[in-house]
Amino acid sequence: MAMTRAQTNRKIRQDSLREQLANQKHIEQVVESIKKLEELDTDLDSVSVSRIKGAIDSRIKLVSKYLPDLKSIELSGDEDSPVQIAAYEIQFSDTPET
Repeated sequence: MAMTRAQTNRKIRQDSLREQLANQKHIEQVVESIKKLEELDTDLDSVSVSRIKGAIDSRIKLVSKYLPDLKSIELSGDEDSPVQIAAYEIQFSDTPET
């Protein structure tokens, strides 16, 4: 099924936003913030810890915009090659053969 012009434009905008977010290196910034929290040599007050945690949470939400959530991947086929599911049944006998 062909996409409408509106669907095509929406996909282009989504792809552009994903690329822009990916180029901002949010994952690297999250890792650096976590390292700050793990440093035992540096004393942080509760306000600093809260700000770092808030920054981590915000960046993770941005990352979820361009990286798929592996818990919710949808499997779909198309008209030419639909998804097929094969089920098998294996039966075991209770007594071993001799």
